[in-house]
Amino acid sequence: MNTQNSDLNGVLEDRQFIHQITDRDGLAALTAGGPVTGYIGFDCTAPSLHVGSLVQIMMLRHMQQCGHKPIVLMGGGTTKIGDPSGRDETRQLLDDDGIAANMAGIKKVFSNFLKFGNGPSDAVMVNNADWLDDLEYIPFLREYGSHMSVNRMMGFESVKLRLDRQQNLSFLEFNYMVLQAYDFLELSRRMDCVLQLGGSDQWGNIVSGIDLARRLDSKTLYGLTSPLITTSSGAKMGKTASGAVWLDAGQVTPYDYWQFWRSVDDADVGRFLRLFTDLPLDEIARLESLEGSEVNAAKVILATQATTLCHGADAASAAEGTAQKTFAYGAAADGLPTFHLDNEKLAAGIPAFEVVVASGFAKSNGEARKLIRGGGVRINDVVVGDESQAVTGDDLNSDGQVKLSVGKKRHALGII
Repeated sequence: MNTQNSDLNGVLEDRQFIHQITDRDGLAALTAGGPVTGYIGFDCTAPSLHVGSLVQIMMLRHMQQCGHKPIVLMGGGTTKIGDPSGRDETRQLLDDDGIAANMAGIKKVFSNFLKFGNGPSDAVMVNNADWLDDLEYIPFLREYGSHMSVNRMMGFESVKLRLDRQQNLSFLEFNYMVLQAYDFLELSRRMDCVLQLGGSDQWGNIVSGIDLARRLDSKTLYGLTSPLITTSSGAKMGKTASGAVWLDAGQVTPYDYWQFWRSVDDADVGRFLRLFTDLPLDEIARLESLEGSEVNAAKVILATQATTLCHGADAASAAEGTAQKTFAYGAAADGLPTFHLDNEKLAAGIPAFEVVVASGFAKSNGEARKLIRGGGVRINDVVVGDESQAVTGDDLNSDGQVKLSVGKKRHALGII
């Protein structure tokens, strides 16, 4: 990845990443003076990150492209508590084996977005369990807890929202802010890290770390948060009717990932091109000005650019080719998601609603029946008129496949 010296604040501002900065002018002056080190933490609560984490990943990417050094902090220690920010209920606690397995899965994601190594702007990955696991609780509280104001912690939005909704906030979770503040202090001391980035729900945690470093080390640190990213309809980014849009190809195929971006609302195209691709801003402005059916061309570019970053150019090109063949010609293209059809049941005939459930496009027989009654299901491009219509071996093509379509944009191949 080529790096260049440029205005980090300006790049993030122009691409609409910035929600709050603790000291805008101070950070601008610091980054203009040479490479700085900054980090974002990612807890290991699942075996992959999803699109909801992509804003943070892209901020680290832009930081590196501007010539600065990003740290990916894996929350091997803090995951044992669970971040209460932005949540109405306590996270399920994981054991050490579960955390380690999730961490291994998450690590694979970052190599697609960042260049790791030993150079001045090469990314590094560290694990906060390296210092949190060996803390002695009482000495830790005496040394660091005395500098954390409960009054101030209670005033942060992430805590107030939980309490205002009368949702339980355990004492274990309440410690999370102290530990994240300590993470920033440790990274400052160990790696001269001066900047923490994160989502807007992390503002209180970030400010607490800045305050702790000022009190203990008389050091000035900086914080920058991104806005909560929602779609134009107000839906949370990264969630669909079929579940989370994971960044790992083993959980969401490159084709499905491409389709997610191809299917965004027209109103979101320009903003998502800024946030989730490396396209130049003048090209984004041109694409954003397209109207009518031409917007679809911009969506294809968004989908291919975003998929290239996450899964590579070959996977993105294959996904685009599969989509073009599927949509333009109505064919059953290689590369579509697949699901299994039982050969013995197929001989007797499988009710269409069961095929829809087997594909994963419906979670229950009732949901599948409703889709069919609404005229939204096709077998081999023919609308299914009866929810109990039998799918048999006669529906297989020469490759032993049945093409299932739900709506205009969800397609899969049933195979035996």
